[in-house]
Amino acid sequence: MWLGPEEVLVAHALWVTERANPFFVLQRRRGHGKGGGLTGLLVGTLDVVLDSSARVAPYRILHQTQDAQVYWTVASGSSRKEITKHWEWLESNLLQTLSIFDSQEDITTFVKGKIHGIIAEENKNLQPQGDEDPGKFKEAELKMRKQFGMPEGEKLVNYYSCSYWKGRVPRQGWLYLTVNHLCFYSFLLGKEVSLVVQWVDVTRLEKNATLLFPESIRVDTRDKELFFSMFLNIGETFKLMEQLANLAMRQLLDSEGFLEDKALPRPIRPHRNTSALKRDLDARAKNECYRATFRLPKDERLDGHTSCTLWTPFNKLHNPGQMFISNNYICFASKEEDACHLIIPLREVTIVEKADSSSVLPSPLSISTKSKMTFLFANLKDRDFLVQRISDFLQKTPSRQQMGSLGERRASTADPAPGSFPGASQELPQGPISPSSPLCGHLSFSAQEVPTASQGLLKVFQRHLPMEDLGPKGAKERAKEEAWDIHFFEYGRGMCMYRTARTRQLVLKGIPESLRGELWLLFSGAWNEMVTHPGYYTELVEKSRGRYSLATEEIERDLHRSMPEHPAFQNELGIAALRRVLTAYAFRNPTIGYCQAMNIVTSVLLLYGSEEEAFWLLVALCERMLPDYYNTRVVGALVDQGIFEELTRDFLPRLSEKMQDLGVISSISLSWFLTLFLSVMPFESAVVIVDCFFYEGIKVILQVALAVLDANMEQLLNCSDEGEAMTVLGRYLDNVVNKQSISPPIPHLHALLTSGDDPPAEVDIFDLLKVSYEKFSNLRAEDIEQMRFKQRLKVIQSLEDTAKRSVVRAIPVDIGFSVEELEDLYVVFKAKHLASQYWGSSRTAANRRDPSLPSLEQYRIGATEFRELFASLTPWACGSHTPVLAGRMFRLLDQNKDLLINFKEFVTGMSAMYHGDLTDKLKALYKLHLPPALTPEEAESALEATSYFTEDSSSEASPLTSDLDLFLPWEAQEALLQEEREGSGNEDVQEKKEEKGTSPPDYQHYLCMWAKEKEAQKETIKDLPKMNQEQFIELCKTLYNMFSEDSREQDLYHAIATVASLLLRIGEVGKKFSAPTGRKARGKAHTAEEAQPLTPEPQRDSTGTPQPPAAGDAQGRAGGDIHLGKATQESQAVVEGGGGEGRGSPCQLLSDDDEAKDDVSVSSYSVVSTGSLQCEDLTDDTVLVGGEARSPMASSRTGGTVDADWCISFEQILASILTESVLVNFFEKKVDIGLKIRDQKKVERQFSTASDQEQPGASG
Repeated sequence: MWLGPEEVLVAHALWVTERANPFFVLQRRRGHGKGGGLTGLLVGTLDVVLDSSARVAPYRILHQTQDAQVYWTVASGSSRKEITKHWEWLESNLLQTLSIFDSQEDITTFVKGKIHGIIAEENKNLQPQGDEDPGKFKEAELKMRKQFGMPEGEKLVNYYSCSYWKGRVPRQGWLYLTVNHLCFYSFLLGKEVSLVVQWVDVTRLEKNATLLFPESIRVDTRDKELFFSMFLNIGETFKLMEQLANLAMRQLLDSEGFLEDKALPRPIRPHRNTSALKRDLDARAKNECYRATFRLPKDERLDGHTSCTLWTPFNKLHNPGQMFISNNYICFASKEEDACHLIIPLREVTIVEKADSSSVLPSPLSISTKSKMTFLFANLKDRDFLVQRISDFLQKTPSRQQMGSLGERRASTADPAPGSFPGASQELPQGPISPSSPLCGHLSFSAQEVPTASQGLLKVFQRHLPMEDLGPKGAKERAKEEAWDIHFFEYGRGMCMYRTARTRQLVLKGIPESLRGELWLLFSGAWNEMVTHPGYYTELVEKSRGRYSLATEEIERDLHRSMPEHPAFQNELGIAALRRVLTAYAFRNPTIGYCQAMNIVTSVLLLYGSEEEAFWLLVALCERMLPDYYNTRVVGALVDQGIFEELTRDFLPRLSEKMQDLGVISSISLSWFLTLFLSVMPFESAVVIVDCFFYEGIKVILQVALAVLDANMEQLLNCSDEGEAMTVLGRYLDNVVNKQSISPPIPHLHALLTSGDDPPAEVDIFDLLKVSYEKFSNLRAEDIEQMRFKQRLKVIQSLEDTAKRSVVRAIPVDIGFSVEELEDLYVVFKAKHLASQYWGSSRTAANRRDPSLPSLEQYRIGATEFRELFASLTPWACGSHTPVLAGRMFRLLDQNKDLLINFKEFVTGMSAMYHGDLTDKLKALYKLHLPPALTPEEAESALEATSYFTEDSSSEASPLTSDLDLFLPWEAQEALLQEEREGSGNEDVQEKKEEKGTSPPDYQHYLCMWAKEKEAQKETIKDLPKMNQEQFIELCKTLYNMFSEDSREQDLYHAIATVASLLLRIGEVGKKFSAPTGRKARGKAHTAEEAQPLTPEPQRDSTGTPQPPAAGDAQGRAGGDIHLGKATQESQAVVEGGGGEGRGSPCQLLSDDDEAKDDVSVSSYSVVSTGSLQCEDLTDDTVLVGGEARSPMASSRTGGTVDADWCISFEQILASILTESVLVNFFEKKVDIGLKIRDQKKVERQFSTASDQEQPGASG
């Protein structure tokens, strides 16, 4: 490539000059190519250790002038071919021009200007707009692709110098981190190390320091452990590796591939060695941390942050910290964790102004809100720019004007001012509703008809007595409310409240019943989403009404199991509200749909908030606070279960080993975490834990779980089995009470099951919380996230292994492969699916995997991927004909015509070639030359066979498949089906995604499929249809290509020529016994055809040159890759010349091996026609066909017509092949698929090298 000219002072050190002229020098790097000796080894080592770009350019061109001592680099090349192209361009375009100049300075200036111009032109044509990756980085990316054979689609994120420990020896080299792979390359004194690891294969990634490996990064896969150390910045490297591994796990979890974030702001001056992808990933990490810290919606993007101070009026201090600005929020976090957190939605901001600076308040900024609060920031570095950014965002804030003019609706769409929060003091609009009112989920949803639209179920079903009548409990509740009122007065109320250590203390003491719904919405961030999406929930309820899916069926089943002991859910009003919220969420997020435990959590949310509030709380819970908890495989809960085990080992080492032996942790943690203790603890106690959870997050759940184990340690250590341990914990949790609750006690069903003769002492929930904070409060959110990443790798890889085992178990025993071979094939198959996602030409590949489908259907591949696998795994290698055979096999396996095959279908195809006797293998080969495997372009007359196959597959055929599809080539079918998919409306796509084919008809469909599989459908050879002449020709062609790479090539050629001759004659004889009605049916057209001469003259143009048959005739269609003109002329010459050794003799044609292998027209001719001609190379016992049999065949190959009456059966082919022992041995030869699988894995990981580049040898 052309390089911007740079000075080179020492031009000949480490370089050898290969060409030179008065103005330019072409040089080769020492040690590159053949030879090199010790110098070459040293230079190669230096290149890898010291200079990342040296090995990218083993060739270079320098510009020089006669008297100047300075050289200028103008081009570099990775191969001799590339550099020679540049050299020739310079010689032909610049040499003559440069000789005109008198001044050497002018020559150099002209050359530099010309090279810069070429580079600018190339960049303009080749690089997409906005691609600002620096040149140094581009060089490293080029090296990575070249060294490891990666395609253009594989993007390099960053690269680092480090050491890889091979045994106890460190190998210094370069670590390349791409979107999908970790790669390492080292070359030291002739020793080369090259590693490629897919991120999806990583099972463990951690940073550690041991005596053997000083501060290193450990990367584990299923079959190896890798250690890398001596990083310049190990923290940055490990963080990036974590991000990339996380992306890969996300891809395995829900099939979401990595998409570059186009909305990110591009820097004016990109960093010299940082790619756009690296900045993208850094920005993602910052965005995720920002959203998690302040509980903001998932689409919020951080624009920037700056250090500043915030004046806090409640303690009259300037708190140092960071101000964060995004599209819709201004946030502040103090340096001290609990000092102060602040969230200011821009929709609430009324005034932003610069206050006067002073020595006490330098560069202050004042922000006022609708709720009459004013926030004073100071010590801002670039205040003017900050104010401009805020004002820009304020102008873009949606509905700022509308929200104030919505009249009655404003109360429910603007943030609450102190004392005016919706639901805090609202009364029923139409008086209390009787519990027996026939309100059900099918009524139109609006505030006028359904009480739960405006308030929580607790207010509908529980009419509290005055506080005075409740005694000490009432006094305690009133004291809590007063404490919160004082807090609201001092710290503010609503989203803009100052959140401090005092706020946490109040939450730990328990939130009053009247404020619980309000504070849950604020602390979870659900209020922000509810305010910015008015009417969204109502719209979802309307859309989801009457829609049926697996989710709705499961919801209906669980509705009456949701807190059945609470009066609110003992009647249809509560049940209907719960049904609407759960169904609306399943409709919003079909990926999750519905998961058990969601009903219990949602029912509690409905007690303290309206339906819309409960819905948005559920959104916050499922999508932000408990990520991946409620998907089909409860991955998030399993991850946190792993964290719980790890924390138990750290904090309770005595108990940890005992719990592992009993297997208790896995049993208890899922129910504790999924339902936030609501299903295992009395309701009034568990709801206090939910208060703390909405404020602190998952940390509280882990702390309480540890405190419960700690409190029962002695009893648990004495337990002998899992059941006993579960009983101990169950009875303890049943007796955790809330003595301050003003609600009437609700009987806990779990307690009834575990009550014994001597119930354990009661435990106050506030005491339990206090202990959990005292003993285990040093858990930090960052540490939990770090542990989550580590556990996520383990959990997802464990689930993948389980899926692999279940898929392998689903494969029938008669397939013939061993379990180990099936597992290896599955790994290769899955890798090919993932590769299609990485580098597929379109994003449709990503849509092939739906995690909700059965394991067998999750990974599927298309025709292109199957062709690649077929070529590397098939025992029937056919050279250039292999892709054709692969296409036929794919069409045969793709019975449902969706242009994708699953693993079971893939293994079935492989088994047909590897296992069974000669008859089974020939049967598979025979089917590959009949429709639907054989397309009309390859063989036209196949009506009998077509009807045979279409009858079989009609029940499973796609409704999109018409009769026309049978006459389209498979590539066209693929394109057509894809267009129809893309052309379908968005609503249909959405419907499919929601329902996922899980309605009752699908159960019947799967049952039918299962029943069909269970039926013993052993196909006999008599069931196979007969093969016509065109199909037989294609079969012979395949066999010829198959034998071309065998060691007994000539013997096999003679054998197949003999068999083909015999079968041609059998077909001719059989024709005489066929019913004459077929001929009459064809009428006059056939009579005219019979009247044609047997060997018609080829058509000639006006110059007398023989012309090939018309493109529409049968020969053109039958052999798509046959050279028509040549074949016609050769055939004619043979017929006229008889058996002589003339120009057209097959013996002469076969004698030239290269031509015979490369020219398909010759191969087709020699297979089909050799037997009908005398040839001295054939053995004496070869069956030869006389002239009577020869004439129809010759006419079919020269005149381009097909004998429609000619046919042959599978039995006749089998019997003929059995007469040739060499053919029998070929098909009965055992081939080890394990070796081919290993070779396939090597090919996938093979790094490519230029054809003229060799590693420097030690021998010199």
